Amino acid sequence: MAHAHPTAPDGALPASPTTGRLLIGALAPFVVATVVGLAVLWPGDPEPAAAPGVVPDDLVAAEVVAEERGPCGGVAPDGAEVACASWSVRLEEGADQGRTVELPEQPEGPGSLDLDVGDDVVLSYVADAEPDLRYAFADRERRRPLLLLAGLFAAAVVVLGRFQGVRALFGLAVSLLVLTQFVLPAVLEGSSPLAVALVGSSVIAFVGLYLSHGVSATTTTALLGTLSSLALVGVLASIFVAATELSGVATEEVRIVQIGAEDLNVRGLLLGGMVIGALGVLDDVTVTQVAAVAELRRADPSLPFSRLYRAAVRIGRDHIASTVNTLVLAYAGASLPLLLLFTQAQQGFSDVVNGETVAVEVVRTLTGSIGLVASVPITTALAAVVATGRGGPERPPRTRRPTGMRSRSEERFWRDATDEGLGSGGR
Repeated sequence: MAHAHPTAPDGALPASPTTGRLLIGALAPFVVATVVGLAVLWPGDPEPAAAPGVVPDDLVAAEVVAEERGPCGGVAPDGAEVACASWSVRLEEGADQGRTVELPEQPEGPGSLDLDVGDDVVLSYVADAEPDLRYAFADRERRRPLLLLAGLFAAAVVVLGRFQGVRALFGLAVSLLVLTQFVLPAVLEGSSPLAVALVGSSVIAFVGLYLSHGVSATTTTALLGTLSSLALVGVLASIFVAATELSGVATEEVRIVQIGAEDLNVRGLLLGGMVIGALGVLDDVTVTQVAAVAELRRADPSLPFSRLYRAAVRIGRDHIASTVNTLVLAYAGASLPLLLLFTQAQQGFSDVVNGETVAVEVVRTLTGSIGLVASVPITTALAAVVATGRGGPERPPRTRRPTGMRSRSEERFWRDATDEGLGSGGR
């Protein structure tokens, strides 16, 4: 008698009702922990404020309407003449909208500010400063080209992914919402950054995966693999951040944040950043591995657990080899100016790595990569169990072949071949 195999759409795991219930049971502890974490760590109503003078009171849009270049107003220490530039800008918003103000003059030279008439800029506004110093250049106006780029990105996702692409964009929006409305306020309020990051990452994983890929055994299996690997990253990061004695204050941004948030756990902030950074790559690997298992099982429903697992892991090895390299290059690219600075100082490789600024990135890269590597066997094993309905070896199904055109000897041959597993590929 042939074994019955659950059927499933293309790319989906064929899970039986019993397996589905087991998946829900395995996911339940993660759901409970996430809900409890949200309830306990949710920030209060008051918004934390930055220390006075660290961040400008407000930012206003303006347009450059005039430019003047000439000698600076002061005298250089060596008596040499220094060229300066100054600009007049028209305020386009704020209490003084429509008024034209003069920006403080800027010395000309490499890396100095270079504005042209008609440029859109953003000015900082400090209400308590002297009238002539209330406005200062903060940055260029970039929102319009950024919105255009975001629109092109959304269009590309929707054109290729269609409705699934739309759901993926909703998942991205939810991720940004969780970061801005839960993770950042909770950390600034003094909650454990690692706990907040784990809870926030769990919410992002739940919503992002189910929105992008739908509610199914396939998505639930990928989610279990993601959350398990994410927990491993958190444990490894905690161990090695403590072992390397990283303080978490290697960057100027952290020191500035500490001025307005004295209770901030900067080492925990470092750990939380490592967890959130690993999440984006983990869900990509886990979804790919589950899809690989589903396609292998669909191509040959007779594959037992062990063969299905080994075949899918072979696919995962190629994915891991390229993804780990991507992680390292991504962190190296982000830290390229810093690496150039160390190169100019002619420091040796071991001295560069020993510095906290680089050591942070080393720990971040390696803990994330270990979690990434571990996600392949974890997720593949879960997916293989779901696909086969059990974790042990499975006999190939008996195959019945048409007998109308065969002799008795041919029929005996096919029956013996089937019993030995040789005829399992035919249908």
